[in-house]
Amino acid sequence: MAKRILVVTSIFFILFLAAYNLQAYLTTESISFSLLHVYLFHLIAAIIVYTSVEIVAEKLPNQAGYAYLTLMFIKIGAFVLIFQSTVFANDNLSQMERIALVIPLFLFLIIEAVSVSKLLNSK
Repeated sequence: MAKRILVVTSIFFILFLAAYNLQAYLTTESISFSLLHVYLFHLIAAIIVYTSVEIVAEKLPNQAGYAYLTLMFIKIGAFVLIFQSTVFANDNLSQMERIALVIPLFLFLIIEAVSVSKLLNSK
């Protein structure tokens, strides 16, 4: 269990470093929020979600899928609460700012879903 968590955490961290640096390098327009904070949120949330699902899958394997769905809703809610004043207060986000929000969301969501599905299929 600890080895899987360490491997997945390192994958998340490598994704964080590569994607953030690439997006920060390619972003030519100034954005109204901190891209680093968005990436850090998704990194920390993905690690917490995966670790929690791993623990639930160890104790209650039949409930791990429900735990993942619940944690996804909590993750979205936490994102809205944390970034409410910086991101959601601005009604007219530019196209670049919208893309800057969606890219880390989908990158971490895809890697998180793949790692959780591999975990659930192994149980």
